[in-house]
Order: sequence, then C-alpha cells, then structure tokens
Amino acid sequence: MNHRHLIALCLLAAVLVACKRPADDATAPSPEAAQSQAPVADAAKTPETPETPETPPAAEAAGKPEIPTLRTTTLDGKPYDLAQHRGNWVVVNFWATWCAPCRKEMPELSALDAMRQHVEVIGLAYEDIDPAELRAFLEKHPVVYPIAIVDVYNPPADFTTPRGLPMTYLIAPDGKVARQFLGPVSASEIEGAIAAAGGPAVEPEAAAKG
Repeated sequence: MNHRHLIALCLLAAVLVACKRPADDATAPSPEAAQSQAPVADAAKTPETPETPETPPAAEAAGKPEIPTLRTTTLDGKPYDLAQHRGNWVVVNFWATWCAPCRKEMPELSALDAMRQHVEVIGLAYEDIDPAELRAFLEKHPVVYPIAIVDVYNPPADFTTPRGLPMTYLIAPDGKVARQFLGPVSASEIEGAIAAAGGPAVEPEAAAKG
C-alpha cells in the first residue's frame, strides 16, 4: 500500500468517527429530559397545614393519656387548669401569630366561645414570642377566650406535639379527647363533632352566654 492510499484510509476513518458522534449524542437525554428524569426533591414543609381539617391517625396519639392534663398561665396572668373545666366542651387550639389559617379561624372560635353556653376555648400560642408582642397582636385580632404562650421546647406533654398549625383538640365534658383536628376548623365543624360525640345539638336560636 502506497503512501497516498494510507492517507486516504486515515481520512475515511476520521470521517466515519465524526459521523458516529451525533448518533451517540442522540441516545443521550437532552438537558430538559434529564431534568425531568432527575428525582424531584420533596417540597419544603411548612408549619401551616391545608385548609381541610382532618383527624390524624390514632397511632400519633399512642402513649398519650385518655384524659389529658393542661396547666398553664394565660397572657393576663391567670392560672388555667383544664381539669377545672369539666362539664363543658373545651376547644384546645394550638396556633401562632404567623399562621394565616390560624388567624382566619380565630373570629369563629371567639364567637363559638361567646355564644355557646356549653363550649369554651383556650388558645395556645405555639411560638417563641414575647408577651408584649402577643398582646399587641391581640389588640388587632381580639378574641374573648383566654390565650397562653406555649414553650415550643417543652410543649404540654399530654398532647401530641403539633406537626402543623393550627391543631385543635375537642375535649368532652368528662375530660376525654373527643376529636382532634389538624388544619383550620370552623365553628360548625366543632358543633357537628360535639353532636356526633353525644353532646347537645346547637340550635340557631341558642342563647348567648350570660
């Protein structure tokens, strides 16, 4: 084989290799496809919860007493003992000032406390907040029920640590947990839960608390 034929063969080989590269590249996913095939990271979880309330699985309450205790001091300096409110339905509401669904449900909870003889509400501010700051907030968002600040590092032991806010417990007159809501809850849903648990059905013309 002369020198001229050898050069021709080398050029031919180079051309074949160059033609093969686009075919190889065609089998590789495009940047857009690669991005779509890449694992999608879980969305960042927020302390707030969806608009639809739900009852968390009973397993989450495992190890918690059937009749929870709650002793705290309200924002106005008064002691609060859940055991002293037996005979009424008590709504224990975990919330925070930065939680939009919490703020949204506050007027209904306040009206429920004010208008229903057999229902009381206690709000537990589950956040690291200064009492003066919370008082300033409540001046703009007033409620008639008592509010207490919860130590987020040492929350009430007899209640499941909130995995989202708001979180609400309905305590029956005998002190037992009748229902647990994760997410915003309306007054009508609480009244329905009370009726379903054997409590009095609320009539539209029910008298306000005296």
